[in-house]
Amino acid sequence: QVQLVESGGGVVQAGGSLRLSCTASGLTFSRSKMGWFRQAPGKEREFVAAIRWIDGTTRYADSVKGRFTISGDNAKNTLYLQMSSLKPEDTAVYMCAAGTRTLGVIRTPDYDYWGQGTQVTVSS
Repeated sequence: QVQLVESGGGVVQAGGSLRLSCTASGLTFSRSKMGWFRQAPGKEREFVAAIRWIDGTTRYADSVKGRFTISGDNAKNTLYLQMSSLKPEDTAVYMCAAGTRTLGVIRTPDYDYWGQGTQVTVSS
């Protein structure tokens, strides 16, 4: 049974930084891809960043490119999202996701497992 548990959310001022973590159990990192999505109140869930472990490739949404960095620690089965230069529009619940199919990383159907999410609030 795959479980994903996020942590690291909180309240930060605009321009600040946060690092989110997602600890996975029941999942072989090397055979999967993982991503971060976010959902703000009244909005659809949107793609933030993804990493494919088999070749280490990463992909980012244009809105976070240059500010966010996705990485992971295979030994700890933990995925990270380092967020810098945060803006009020980054406020959302951030969720990590894991998928076993190689193709596709930006759509929610590309993933099989989801965490519950962690709230990030950026004040102006």
